[in-house]
Amino acid sequence: MNVQVVDDGIGVLQWNAATDSDTLTRGVGLAADDALIGRGLRRVEVALPSTDAMARRAMHRAGFRREGVRRQALRLANGELDDVVLYARLVDDITTGPSGFSGVMNSVLPTKRVIGHVIFRDSAGRMLLCDTHFKADWELPGGVVEPRESPRVGAIREVAEELSLVVDQLRLLVVDWMPPYLGWDDALEFIFDGGVLTDEQISQIVKQDAEIIAVHWVPVERLADHVSELSARRLQIALSLAPGEVALTENGTR
Repeated sequence: MNVQVVDDGIGVLQWNAATDSDTLTRGVGLAADDALIGRGLRRVEVALPSTDAMARRAMHRAGFRREGVRRQALRLANGELDDVVLYARLVDDITTGPSGFSGVMNSVLPTKRVIGHVIFRDSAGRMLLCDTHFKADWELPGGVVEPRESPRVGAIREVAEELSLVVDQLRLLVVDWMPPYLGWDDALEFIFDGGVLTDEQISQIVKQDAEIIAVHWVPVERLADHVSELSARRLQIALSLAPGEVALTENGTR
C-alpha cells in the first residue's frame, strides 16, 4: 500500500494485494497518517469501484469522506460498466470520536433536495405565478434551499432574488414529498403563505430576467390550467386549510 504524490500536496492511495476488511482499514489509516502527518501532504484521495463494498467500508472506518461519483467510468472484467466513487481525507479532517464518525456519515448518507415556495395573493384573490425559462408549467415564486439554510429563509431569499420582493412574515401551509420529476431526484417542498400583497408591493416587483419570462396573477379557478398536476393538487390543499392548519402530503396527496 502506498501514497503516490500527483500534485502539490495531493497524494493518491493505491494497493494491489487482496486482504480482509480489518487489515485494509488499518493499512489505509496508517498510510493516510504517514502521508498527511509524516510527509506533510494536505490531501490523500482514492477512487474505488462502487461494487467494492469492503473497500468502501474501510474508507469510512479510516475517516475518508466521499466526495463524488464518476458514472460508468470503469469497465469491469466481464465487460460491464461500473461507477467509480471518489474518497478523500484532508490533513485537518477530524477522524476520531463522534465528530469524526458524523463527518464521514454526512458525506455518505443520502440527502434530500429542499424547496421553499410562497403563495402570494392580490386584493382580488388572484395568486402570483412565475413563467420560467426552464419548464412549460408555471410555478410559485421561490426555489431550492441552499445548504445550511432553513426552508423559510431559503424561500425568503429566493423571492428577493426572483422578484426583488422583501418579505419576512411567512406561515407554513404544506410540506410535500415530491417524487422524481423532469430529471430531478425526489425532494421535500415547503409551501408558505406570504399573505396578500398591497398595490405598492406589487408595483415594486422586478422579475429576474435570467430565470423568469413573466409574472402572472391567476384566478384560483384557473390555476390548474397553468401549473403541473402535482402543483395543482398541493395548491388545492393549501387553499382548503383551516387557519393555523399545516398539511403533510406525499405527491400532493394527504
